[in-house]
Amino acid sequence: MDITNAPVVVGVRFSKVGKIYHFDAKKLESFRIGDVVLVETSRGWQVGEIVTKVETPVIPGEGGWKVIDRLATPKDLLQRQSWQAKEADVVVLAKKRAQELRLQGIKIIMCEYSYDGSRLTIFFGSESEDKIELKSLRGDMQKAFTPTQVEVKQIGPRDIAKYYGGMGACGLEKRCCCSFITEFSSISIRMAKEQGISLTPTEITGMCGRLRCCLIYEYDNYVEARKLLPKRNKRVITPDGEGKVVDVHPLSQMVVVEFAETGRREYHKDVIEPADELEALTNKAHIIDENKGNGGCADCNQK
Repeated sequence: MDITNAPVVVGVRFSKVGKIYHFDAKKLESFRIGDVVLVETSRGWQVGEIVTKVETPVIPGEGGWKVIDRLATPKDLLQRQSWQAKEADVVVLAKKRAQELRLQGIKIIMCEYSYDGSRLTIFFGSESEDKIELKSLRGDMQKAFTPTQVEVKQIGPRDIAKYYGGMGACGLEKRCCCSFITEFSSISIRMAKEQGISLTPTEITGMCGRLRCCLIYEYDNYVEARKLLPKRNKRVITPDGEGKVVDVHPLSQMVVVEFAETGRREYHKDVIEPADELEALTNKAHIIDENKGNGGCADCNQK
């Protein structure tokens, strides 16, 4: 590979708490973290900020990385601001036209101009699972804003919540998605069950109406901690005798054991042993002793 033409991969972000995209910065003579650059994206030319240098990039499957065109100039930034100032009026017009077309089940959320105004993307949300025909809306918007190329795109409830911001369901002044989450992870109900969290909808549902993103934060820790503990309903040997596991506390490594006569007590995992395994080992030892032909096992009837 020609070293002078080797890719210099950097992470570029287009919004304050947005996803980081990788681009090749080999055309830049020099750059620093925080520099604002001009790049071509799927939504046209955009102005973004270099936030990281990728030391060991994973080569993308299709065609490599797009190349950063150049550093943005003050004129570029002013041009972007002038188009951003028009976005609120576009949203108002799009909402009005959607009502006139009687488009049910959609909500116009926001819009975004490319830095030079050549492309306009209108974002909407929908609670309906049915496909919504938006050809008329897009056509009307295209006529209204020609020669700008107009696209109408659907976004999910988490992206909508991220855009609107506000207080989190847990009481934090800013939602996690507005503070530091740049990419949404797949969240499942199993994560709540693994952590012993109540499955009441108000306890596990975020402001977006989906499972809370924070359910994934400590999930791996709970999974690893549970591997060291016996499962519920397993018989264990404790310093106070044999009992049945009725609950576990993974992070503290404590086990709640129920005894038939004395009720429940709590023990650390280091002071208990699994009864089933202990019994299996004892039986195995008996069989080995019997096979020795020395008159039988010491704990069994002697021959």
